[in-house]
Amino acid sequence: MDLVAYLRVSSETQLDGYGLDVQRKAVRAWARKHGHRIVQEYVDAGISGTKDAVDRPGLSDALDMLRPPPRARGLVVARLDRLARTLAVQEAILAIVWRAGAATFTVDGGEVLRDDADDPMRTAMRQVQGVFAQLDRALVEKRLRDGRRAKADAGMHAVGQHPYGWRSGGKGSDSVPDAAEQPVVERIVSLRSSGASYRAIAADLDASGIPPRRAATWSAAAVRLIVERSGTAGASVTVVPSRGSHLGVMSQARGAKV
Repeated sequence: MDLVAYLRVSSETQLDGYGLDVQRKAVRAWARKHGHRIVQEYVDAGISGTKDAVDRPGLSDALDMLRPPPRARGLVVARLDRLARTLAVQEAILAIVWRAGAATFTVDGGEVLRDDADDPMRTAMRQVQGVFAQLDRALVEKRLRDGRRAKADAGMHAVGQHPYGWRSGGKGSDSVPDAAEQPVVERIVSLRSSGASYRAIAADLDASGIPPRRAATWSAAAVRLIVERSGTAGASVTVVPSRGSHLGVMSQARGAKV
């Protein structure tokens, strides 16, 4: 069966760490094992699973692949909580897939079966998963709040990981520019301002041997987050390849696709 893969991470740690890579490998390995073909992959990075499909560009595009005329017959995710982190959102997204005549699969559970009036336990077990995904998210948020309060009381950095290009200035101090990463940030912003797509910038950094902070390679999502933090997303006006760049022809300046 032709499937569209959907990957999602909600935190900066996942985005700059192993979250997307782990999901991608798991989904592709599962598809090969079960004789399916991944025809397209969509990603929502740094986006909460509590958001509706309409507020997630990657998921919206993935669902469009299932609508008539379908370009895929099913949607696959690593786990059901990658699809949604609240029961209401989970059930709404599954309903969209089923109305399109498509199927939903998870790597850890196989096909998410439709409701069956003769098997109410099927619906109950699926919804229990959604309830516990919602509970887990609430507990994680509480632990984070408690930890941040404790760090703040101790005079420590209390807002999670320092963004790319920044590092700790020491106990009780604000973030300070990272001398090694700031030139990379400037390069990313410059390329984007020249009209490069996020994907093209990621490829340029990889080709130049510039590693991201944790992942093996740069992703378009990671580049996009850096640009958005700089406040220059979509601010480009001219398509001009930078000298010495590994980029070829760049995409249009405003509204460039990733």
